[in-house]
Amino acid sequence: MNIGLLFGSFNPIHIGHLIIANYMANHTKLDKVWLVVSPQNPLKKYGDLINMYDRLEMAKLATDNSTSIEVSDVELRLPQPSYTIDTLAHLKEKYPQHEFALIMGSDNLISLPKWKNYKLILRDYQIYVYPRPGYENAELASHPSVTITMTPLMELSATFIRKSIAEKKNVQYFVPDAVLEFIRNKNLYS
Repeated sequence: MNIGLLFGSFNPIHIGHLIIANYMANHTKLDKVWLVVSPQNPLKKYGDLINMYDRLEMAKLATDNSTSIEVSDVELRLPQPSYTIDTLAHLKEKYPQHEFALIMGSDNLISLPKWKNYKLILRDYQIYVYPRPGYENAELASHPSVTITMTPLMELSATFIRKSIAEKKNVQYFVPDAVLEFIRNKNLYS
């Protein structure tokens, strides 16, 4: 099986993440997409990241009825900080029957040369790239391992959702109903 890995903090997961995952699972050569909940991105500040198990639970709630999108907690069980190349090596060893590919935004493709062992990633894995506003001209876009997709462009961020919740604004339709209920019940982001 050809599995696309969409890494993220999912703080919180929102419909933009789900649209990307669904597009990749249904409009590319990928058979399934695994949402890999990351404890902490080594290239980002910790900020207002909530508990990783709450983020994992929200991702599971958001994908509960999907047949092509699953949630992986692999990075929660690996040494931190988690580096993509280490996670890929772990998954390749644990699931030798699968082929893994990366899914990333064009902003991450631009910063890929800053990643640990990025040349190995380019050598050994296919990378499916979705567009992000303002990040159109990545040097690596023409690399043979990179596939630029026509994923619908959506300017929605978890930062916007967190800020809206803190300001007591309605975020219905930005996150799945089950996720919104979880956020309200646990009083997250307010």
